[in-house]
Amino acid sequence: MTLRTFLNFIILSVPIFLFAQVVEVNPPDYIKTVNFGGNTEETQLPIISYGDEIQLEFDALNGNEDDFYYKIKHYNFDWTPSVLVQSEFMEGFDNQRIREYENSFNTYQIFSHYKLTIPNNETRRLKVSGNYILFIYDSYGDLVFSRKFMLYEDRVGVGVSIKRARDINVIEEKQRVEILVASGGLQLNNPYQTVKASIIQNNNLNTAITNMKPQYTLGSDLVYRYDSETSFRGGNEYFYFENKDVRSASNGVQYIELNDLYHNYLFTNASRANLPYTYYPDINGNYVVNNLDATNNNIEADYVWVHFSLLANDSFKDKTVHVYGSFNNYAIEDITRMDYNAEENRFSKAILLKQGFYNYKYVVADPNNQIDEGLISGDFWQTENSYKVLIYYRELGARYDRIIGFGEGNSVNITN
Repeated sequence: MTLRTFLNFIILSVPIFLFAQVVEVNPPDYIKTVNFGGNTEETQLPIISYGDEIQLEFDALNGNEDDFYYKIKHYNFDWTPSVLVQSEFMEGFDNQRIREYENSFNTYQIFSHYKLTIPNNETRRLKVSGNYILFIYDSYGDLVFSRKFMLYEDRVGVGVSIKRARDINVIEEKQRVEILVASGGLQLNNPYQTVKASIIQNNNLNTAITNMKPQYTLGSDLVYRYDSETSFRGGNEYFYFENKDVRSASNGVQYIELNDLYHNYLFTNASRANLPYTYYPDINGNYVVNNLDATNNNIEADYVWVHFSLLANDSFKDKTVHVYGSFNNYAIEDITRMDYNAEENRFSKAILLKQGFYNYKYVVADPNNQIDEGLISGDFWQTENSYKVLIYYRELGARYDRIIGFGEGNSVNITN
């Protein structure tokens, strides 16, 4: 390779490395129930207060007691790689084996349950706030999956309120988010350039609104009162089922069978797009692992084939329909794609899930995996949704984006 060819290679390659947005890698079929722990029984969107413990858990269903290793990288607000080297954002080192695991007990499906806690003896501390990705590798050095997480500092107050859309064309379908950032004495220099907000609906990073600049300032406070720029479709309440006792039909489960594993057949759902909105409580797409008879749900909750069923109609019978929820990180994959049966005029899909309580909905995806959540479920401004807001700040001359504040809101008390 000539010097000129080498220099051209470097020039062409560096921008791709620096500016390409990194996306999460979904696990293979034998890795299930990837869960960031938190202060509730539900799986958590990993937004963690700076200095708190980070805990990742997952199951490997191949029965091999494989070794897994982890690496951690720091990212900018837009999930492009930051320029920080490891010693600048980490005290200690990574690329270590996950040492804590247990094998399943008294289950039909054999699996090993792995748990990674940070800080630990090797990775003693993450030194800065911001966006991170946790990469999990196998013993051959191949990437198995990755998950994003965020560390925030409690430096500014973040008020979040949910309003109806102002646009008359979508007033029945959308919700908008208003934000007030109280600086609390922190000097935010040139906030229109240095401060950015990200808004996340129902813990789904795939639909987050990012890079929102303040609309105006009020004294030292920053105000976001946009209309369309911070609007989300309201969606509808999630369907749910509960199989904490796999031996009997429970909420949402029509009947059961036992073959090699238990099979739970859910009641057939129907489109709600053209029905009036009806409220019923849900956990906004999330799930809780639970076995009624277990003393340790991590290793005693079994895996069950859950059979989903959706009655088709002309609006989507010729489209690609997926089961959608936090159970697989809102990913559109082959394992969630439903099959259409013309004789029964319904879609169906069996998915292997750890027993517990699950929320789900049905969505339509185009060939580019662009998702239409409303075609089957409908969009209603009254829908109860949760919202999380992250405030990013890069000081003048700084080399990375801090997260200086975190706020939450809910549309249960939505106002005009």
